[in-house]
Amino acid sequence: MKLKDREIPCFAYATKKINQVAVRNRKILKKLRGWFLYLLCSLLLLSILPIVLLRWVDPITSSFMLQHQWAGSTNQALDYQWRDWNQLSSQLKIAVVASEDQSFPEHYGFDFKSIINALKQREQGLSSRGASTISQQVAKNLLLWPGQSWVRKGLEAWLTLVLETVCSKQRILEIYLNIAQWGINQFGAQAASQYYFAKNAIQLNRFEAALLAAVLPNPVRFSVDSPSRYIRERQRWILRQIKALGGSGYLSDISQ
Repeated sequence: MKLKDREIPCFAYATKKINQVAVRNRKILKKLRGWFLYLLCSLLLLSILPIVLLRWVDPITSSFMLQHQWAGSTNQALDYQWRDWNQLSSQLKIAVVASEDQSFPEHYGFDFKSIINALKQREQGLSSRGASTISQQVAKNLLLWPGQSWVRKGLEAWLTLVLETVCSKQRILEIYLNIAQWGINQFGAQAASQYYFAKNAIQLNRFEAALLAAVLPNPVRFSVDSPSRYIRERQRWILRQIKALGGSGYLSDISQ
């Protein structure tokens, strides 16, 4: 037998082995993809459960509160007091919407016009505050962590869609007003109202409500009890926006 004739079966055998390995690898990859999709779907379904519960159960804490406590920023205890919708000032409700998310009654979790404007400003090298809606902030503050990673943003988008699907606008705003940070250790409208104005959240007038809303971009840096000129300007701007929106009646459609 010539050398060339002996090489043919060897080549055929090697080709057969390579094909067998390729088939086995494809089967392994198919199983891995299946397990990955199964795990992903399971995690997504599990993420829905706490939001479904939010329709009826008031959160006893939030992810941001827990992170604040673990960080040990101060030695003082965290001040968090839940108040139902009817125990919150209508002036505060409209002040926060006027300041943070004027399209809140209309959008489905995302304000795409604000997102596009924010992206354009960044492309031009201008600073922008961002375009997170109240719904997005609830999803982030309640269940996630601060940061700008794509993973966190992706989870925030998913949880926002679930939140908007499961909960009413009234419930979303109620949760936001109760878990928002308004000082070093003050979380929620009731804690802020008592700490800064020595009154309950339902008693806030429009000037106090606008002042509280004015510090929301950074409640640790900005002060309610000693407001800077910038915060006073924001307070006046918020009062003008409230008037332009038509006052607290602007939110009448979201009330149950």
